[in-house]
Amino acid sequence: LNALEQTDVELADEVIVFDDEIDQSYLAIEEGIQSLLARQTPVAVDLRLVLAILHNNLHLERMADYCVTIAKLTKLVKDVPQDDTILEGFEEMGTRAEEMIRVALDSFRDRNAQRAESLVDLDELIDRANRRVVGHVLSLGSDLALREWGLRMIIVSRCLERIGDNAVDIGE
Repeated sequence: LNALEQTDVELADEVIVFDDEIDQSYLAIEEGIQSLLARQTPVAVDLRLVLAILHNNLHLERMADYCVTIAKLTKLVKDVPQDDTILEGFEEMGTRAEEMIRVALDSFRDRNAQRAESLVDLDELIDRANRRVVGHVLSLGSDLALREWGLRMIIVSRCLERIGDNAVDIGE
């Protein structure tokens, strides 16, 4: 989002490159879990924990993929005029998404189901912001360049909304 707001193509490229590290971490965790399952055969509570870690690993990797999509869209619209209202919506959505990720991971670490349940309410706030962004894009008018930017920003908004959904899935 910083790259988008500042139209910083180099920062967008860093996000894209960093995804390779995320993918390597994802694969390393997955392989470690497969090895653990093959060698240790955990049961009951231990097995549920291992499966939950595998589940969370997938959701975190997907979140990184959404960040890459946002970075790629940033590069596509670097020379197109922006709309401050939409960028402000993204700032709110990004802040909430970051909070949701933190709550999801902390809840998992602490085994705090009550805190994890709060993610549903936080997700509704991101969903509302997503609807506001889409509504604003639809009202941009006849400026073709701004409408093109706005249409791409609907995808950015959807990515942020999906990041929130993945945090909720971790909480669940």
